[in-house]
Amino acid sequence: MPAHALNRPVLLTLCACVLVAQSMVAAVNLLLPQLVSSGLHPSHTQLLWTVDAYVIVFAGLLIPAGALGDRYGRKGALLAGLALFAGGAAAGALASGPAVLIAGRALSGAGAALITPATMSVLVHLAGPERRAQAMASWTLALGLGGLAGNLGGGLAGQFLSWRALFAAMVPLAAVLAAAVAVTVPRTARSAHGGPDPAGTLLLTAGLVAVLSGIIEGPGRGWTSVRVLAAFTAGALLLTAFTVRALRSSAPLFDPRVFRSGALRATTLGLATGFFGLFALFFVNARYLQEVKGFGPAVTGVAIVPLIVGMALVPKFAARWSAQPRPVIGTGLGLVGAGLLAASTADAHTPYPLYACWLLVISAGAGLAMPALTLGVVLCLPPHQAGLGSGLGTSARETGAALGVAVAGTALAGHTGFASGMGPALRVVGVTVLVATAVVVAGYRDSGARPGRPAARAAATREPVG
Repeated sequence: MPAHALNRPVLLTLCACVLVAQSMVAAVNLLLPQLVSSGLHPSHTQLLWTVDAYVIVFAGLLIPAGALGDRYGRKGALLAGLALFAGGAAAGALASGPAVLIAGRALSGAGAALITPATMSVLVHLAGPERRAQAMASWTLALGLGGLAGNLGGGLAGQFLSWRALFAAMVPLAAVLAAAVAVTVPRTARSAHGGPDPAGTLLLTAGLVAVLSGIIEGPGRGWTSVRVLAAFTAGALLLTAFTVRALRSSAPLFDPRVFRSGALRATTLGLATGFFGLFALFFVNARYLQEVKGFGPAVTGVAIVPLIVGMALVPKFAARWSAQPRPVIGTGLGLVGAGLLAASTADAHTPYPLYACWLLVISAGAGLAMPALTLGVVLCLPPHQAGLGSGLGTSARETGAALGVAVAGTALAGHTGFASGMGPALRVVGVTVLVATAVVVAGYRDSGARPGRPAARAAATREPVG
């Protein structure tokens, strides 16, 4: 597919798809008070699963979805993902009980898992090497704007509309995006390597879902509870079984030996680190603004805007330095960690403009590091595995996000009130980000390779279009 195929309509369509998929990660958080008082009467556990079902299924299916999109066609995967996303949203809007709402959220999460890697993979295939960094910057911006859109949409629906209205709005929006994809997005070369691997897909998905379930439930149930330990044990056994099977298979879903690349290990850890810090802040930020500062849901959604400003502006400049990723990534992740430490000093008397400045620092750091990391994961793999690379990167993001919320939640649980626990929680997260940043930077130096120049890259082959 020629590089000029990446025109503005295609880029906007793909970015809009990933923005919408990402927006539903956070939107429901601001609707929880309304759900509690709704006619569904969800229990505390059902309320948690209303939030978590989307995240767990989304993150658990990302790697298989990316690999399957490479194999069977990325445009088809994207259209199927939009259909599942719309179906899940419709089920949520019409839900007569908590179980239906949770099932709808899970179905939409499966759709998002198909959408996200497919969009990035198509971008990689349509953009020439000279445009790839800029395309990834736009994709990363859409990912960040998805968080803003989710917070704004959830806040506005929570204050002026209803939770059903938010889910209902996703159905025609997904239909419009599917029509745009059908008209504007061309089919790209798909992988001719191997056939279906249903057993590997099942093992990998079940293993990732089990691990993520343990991470999400750890703060509430206790990290040593039987249920959490059982989830981690099951996840470890399933992922081990997947690895053993993949190493012995002639056509695995993906070959675990790709992680021999130090650059790939560093980029995936870097993505997890960035989202670990960001989502720990998201978890604390909304409560701080509402419970400590006294902001309403809609004002809280607007007050989060500084977190997006840096992500919107900085990637355009960072793309110019894509040839030297290590200092860019190190500086960006370092700013995220430093900004979190600064935010840990906030209390009821902290002026919002000062707090907004700390949010801007964190946002600028994320905007600096994330495009290079995103592109790096994809370029560490051969072109026919672009969807797998996108799935790996996005799975690292979502796992890091789940860990960030879990760590912040655990740290908060050790204090009598939110106001007294916020500072220590953010300090723990900030220090963890800075330590992980040092490991990521060392990984680039030790790998002998950098994104775009992996130590061993498969030769390009002619692939069928699908």
